[in-house]
This record gives sequence, structure tokens and C-alpha cells, in this order.
Amino acid sequence: MKIRTYFLLYVTALLLSSCVGSTTDQVAYFPAKKATGVNPDTHLVLTFSQAPVLGSEGFIRIWDARSGECVDSLDMSLPAGLTRSRTYGPECDYTKVPYDYSRDFVPTNRNTVPGTPSGTAEPTPRDMQLTIIGGFTDGFRFYPVIIHDNTATIYPHNNMLEYGHKYYVTIDPGVLVCGEFKGVKKGQWKFSTKAAGPADAHHLTVAADGSGDFNTVQGALDAVPDFCRDTTWISVAAGDYEEIVYARNKTNVVLRGAGMDATHVHYANNEVFNPHPLLVKTNEWPGTFPSRRAAFALDNCSDIILEDISIATDCYGQAEGLLLNGERIALYRVRITGSGDALQANGTVYMQDSELIGDGDSILGRGSLFAYHSKFFNHGGPFTWVRNVKPAHGDVFVECHFEGMPERPADFGRSPKNGNTIYPDAEFVAIDCTTRNFNPLGWSAIGEKSATMLEFRTRDADTGELVDVSQRHKYSRQLDARRDADLIASYRDPAWVLNGWTPPVR
Repeated sequence: MKIRTYFLLYVTALLLSSCVGSTTDQVAYFPAKKATGVNPDTHLVLTFSQAPVLGSEGFIRIWDARSGECVDSLDMSLPAGLTRSRTYGPECDYTKVPYDYSRDFVPTNRNTVPGTPSGTAEPTPRDMQLTIIGGFTDGFRFYPVIIHDNTATIYPHNNMLEYGHKYYVTIDPGVLVCGEFKGVKKGQWKFSTKAAGPADAHHLTVAADGSGDFNTVQGALDAVPDFCRDTTWISVAAGDYEEIVYARNKTNVVLRGAGMDATHVHYANNEVFNPHPLLVKTNEWPGTFPSRRAAFALDNCSDIILEDISIATDCYGQAEGLLLNGERIALYRVRITGSGDALQANGTVYMQDSELIGDGDSILGRGSLFAYHSKFFNHGGPFTWVRNVKPAHGDVFVECHFEGMPERPADFGRSPKNGNTIYPDAEFVAIDCTTRNFNPLGWSAIGEKSATMLEFRTRDADTGELVDVSQRHKYSRQLDARRDADLIASYRDPAWVLNGWTPPVR
């Protein structure tokens, strides 16, 4: 016991000594002290001379300077979220009533208690961090403070700050441990927000440094009215955006970054951290309870364009980088990074000149996906688990590249029985694609003979030669250039695959 006590004292001394000299005055604050014109969706950022250590007690609070009211409070004694998969009983089942996306107002943390159940779910327990994002009242688990190197970023609950207000921040001693830093007292860190929102509601800008209309991607999407008939253009500057993004009921939005290597939206989210309710299952079928496990989700959305951006989850497991549930969603020059189910595509989705990096079952969904001139990488195993139901098409890839790892070859996909569910209509088509580090079977599992698994003129990415297809799965079929000419031409047509929608080819 004495050895353990001495060891803990030694470790604590090391942590404290690592930030010697970091007093309140030597810390850089964002927004700066006495800053004006701050966006209400700002994060609070402190940069120390050395790496701070996050404590496990105390509060971070934001106060209205005029009224003296505490407008937001982060309790550091609450864990961020679950770290282990939880067990579900036999009473957990899919909702018998289709999930209702309608709403008379947009719920936020300011007007609704986080954890308020929607659909047929039970209330979300408030024994961990919980915040409403995008009007999803059941709430998301989140990290109240994220530390990278010398920088601690504080995440207030979404939508708590307002335009035209003055605020001050207090941080209890011990919340952030770094040398002589003793927290932030009343009056030491003040700032005021912009007087009003953007002058042009249909042309919005996002910049992490606060120079745009919003600091966060979520803030800009929140500003778009539900089912807006006019197009809203959102320009996201180069930068790192570590946030959960969840948008619901958004239409006619073009969200454009500064490039796949310049604009990065990411968060450490997965099914363990943000699981489905204890009594209600969720999956890709229409009407089921929405998923909260993606880093970036467009839910019940339509006529959306994402371009020149990278989107990623920082977690493993069932962890989508991007989850799409809607119609006519187009991706141009988008890099998606995830784990299992890195991309979940439901509805009609078009992607061009994009990249996907994932693990097994890299693409999941019941929707129709048309991918053109895009690249897909995984760490071995199936790229897809297609679950479409006729007359909807499944996943079609034209002039795309698929690549596994030398020690863990990849394959096009699988469609096995899943519990009591089979996928007789599953459809995967590859036209003029290339492969590297690939399973000669082509598909690791095709559950039903009626599935449509087609391939035409696949070539080796290194030699340029046609690959050997003699070992392909018995339920798959090679298309013939002459006999299947009309069918090949149809599969090359996005409108034929995407229920009549012709996305612009850029």
C-alpha cells in the first residue's frame, strides 16, 4: 500500500512539474479576454506552455454578465460516455411505429432537457455527459474537454449562447491541472457575442478561428431551416473541426470545404460511446430509431451536396465516418474514414472523385449508391454489406479502385443471413474497376442465389491486365461486352441506378 501511495505522489508531482510556470496570465485564451463579435457556437480554448491534465471534479460554467445567470455548466465528475458495449435484453426490439421526424420547433439544450425521449425510446440517463445536437432530444454523449498537446478545448452544450450577449467563464481549480494554474475566477475571462446572425442566410461561412459566420459545421447547419426550398451555400474554411455533426430535416444545402487535405471534420464516436436505446434497436431500415454513432450524419435530409472535405471517426468498431439517410445526396471529392460501416448509405447517394478508408463492411446500407471514379481502401475483408430491396438498386461502382492489405486481402462484399433477415435482392455491380490485394473469390459470402452480384472487366491495378476471375463466387456473374451491352450501359447511367435522379457530373 505504501509503495502504491508513493508512486501516486510521484506521478502527481511529475504532472504538476510538467506545467511549472503556467499561471492564469500565461495561458492563451480563445475567445480572447474582452473579445467582441464572438460567434455563439464557439468552443472555449486554453493553450498552456505545457500539456495540461484533465481533472475529474469541479465545474466549468458560462455566465450571462448582465443578468448573472449561469447559462451553461459542465460537471467534470460525469464520465463522457460508455467505454464498453452494454448488454441488451430480449425486450429490445425495433420500433413498431415508424420514427416521426416532424417537429413544430427545433429542440435545443436551451429549451429542452437533454435525454428527453423521442419516438418509442426510453429517456436517456443523465449519469454521463449529454447534449442535444441538431434537435435530437435523446442526446449525444460527448467529451466536455478535449486535450491535444498543450491545448484544452472546452465544448459547451450546443446552442446555449445567444447573439447580443456578454458572458464570462469560470473554471474551478483542479478542472485543468498545469503548474500554478488555479482555474478562472469571475471576471477574468469575458467576451461578447455578435449582435445578430449572418446578414445573408443563404450564404454561410464556417471558420474554426472565428472569422466566419460560425465556428463549427454544426452551427451552420443549425442555421438552415427545416425543409428549406431555397439553396443554402455553406463554405467551410481550411482547418480542424473536432465535433459531432448531426443534421435532421435539411434540404437544398451545398456544404463545401477547402479540399480533402485542408478541411477535416472528425470525432471519436461509435456504437459503444453513443449506443442505441436499451429498449429500441436501430438499423438502416426505414422508420427505425436514428443512429447516434456516426461522426457526421445527415438524417432525413435530401438534395444535399458535400464537396472538398474529409470526414472521419476517430474510433474503431461500428463507427461510421459518414451516415446518410435521405434522397439525392451527392459527394464530390470527399474523403471518408471510418471503421466497420465507415459509410452508411441509405436512400439515393452519388459519389465522385472521392475516397473511403475503413475496415470490414466498409459500406453498409439499404440505399442505392452510385460511385464513379472513386477509391476504396480497407484493412481486409468485405467492402460492402448491401441490403437494398427491389425495386431499389444497390451499390454500383464505375471506374473505381478497391484495395486491401498485402497480408489481409479485401473483397467486394458479403450478403449473408443476419439473424432472421436475408437479403435476396442485394445488388453489387463493378464496371471497369481496378483491384489490389484482393481475394480471388471476389465476394466472401453471398447469402442468396437471387442476389445480383455482377462484374465487368476488372483489371489489376499494377499490371493493367484483366484479373483472373476463374475462382469468383458461384452466385456472382461476369458480364459479357456483347451479350450484356445494354445492361452495362444502364449500369453506367446514374439516373438508371438512382431512381431517375441525374446528379451533375463534375
